[in-house]
Amino acid sequence: MSTVTDKLAMQSEKFKKGLEKLKEIDGEAGENIIETLKEVSPDLARYTIEYPFGDIYSRPQLDLRSREIAAIAALATLGFATPQLKVHIHAGLNVGLSETEIKEIIIQMSVYAGFPVALNAMNAAKEVFDARKTKS
Repeated sequence: MSTVTDKLAMQSEKFKKGLEKLKEIDGEAGENIIETLKEVSPDLARYTIEYPFGDIYSRPQLDLRSREIAAIAALATLGFATPQLKVHIHAGLNVGLSETEIKEIIIQMSVYAGFPVALNAMNAAKEVFDARKTKS
């Protein structure tokens, strides 16, 4: 943090709420991403905590499982957000999705985004599944 204002912003209620939600969903991996981002852009790190996690993921209308299904589907169909897709595949597993359910989400997206996108997303999923098995 470079200024007192930056330090105070990181302690806002929305930031605290968002950070707790990020920890619940992504665990240590999410915190590591934010720490790295804070080195480059403290403002973007704060926005990433406050808006997606403090505002959106904290809404009660959908559970975290449903939110991660939507995130995985959306990121898979983009076709160019593989690092973010991997984060959300990890998150999906953290909030109760099974490997089989994640594979089905990706297969379903082949209908709407095409086979190349689904193949790339499935390869990303495989990397996440393998990494988690190696870590266990």
